Order: sequence, then C-alpha cells, then structure tokens
Amino acid sequence: MKKIISVEGMSCEHCAAAVKNALEELDGVKSAKVELKKKSATVKLSENVADDVLSAAVTNAGFTPVSVIEK
Repeated sequence: MKKIISVEGMSCEHCAAAVKNALEELDGVKSAKVELKKKSATVKLSENVADDVLSAAVTNAGFTPVSVIEK
C-alpha cells in the first residue's frame, strides 16, 4: 500500500530529510520518498497506518501536511 502526503513548508534538502526520517520512524512504514519540488512524500506501508498518524509525524517534524491520498 502507498500513500502520498502533500507537505507545505519544506524549502531545502534538510527539510525533506527531516520529513523522511519522521515518517520512517513510524511502525508500519517500510520507506518514505520525499520530493521537495513536488512538495510531497510517498510512503510505502507494510500495514495500514492511519492518515492522522502520518500527518502528526509531518507536523511534529515542523511542517504542514495538506492532504493524504491512498494510491
């Protein structure tokens, strides 16, 4: 399962790395790929992780989650 999170507030690769690390620390997240130019994070999941849990990880990293879409 994959989910795509739109993220506002990232301005550099350090920001993207912070979001990636925050998401990959969550149980059930296999990997996260953050694309700075697209302002998005694509998360591959090994089990269902609630959208609000993903959003909270982004918020705790200091950024604003706009939406979470399941692909």
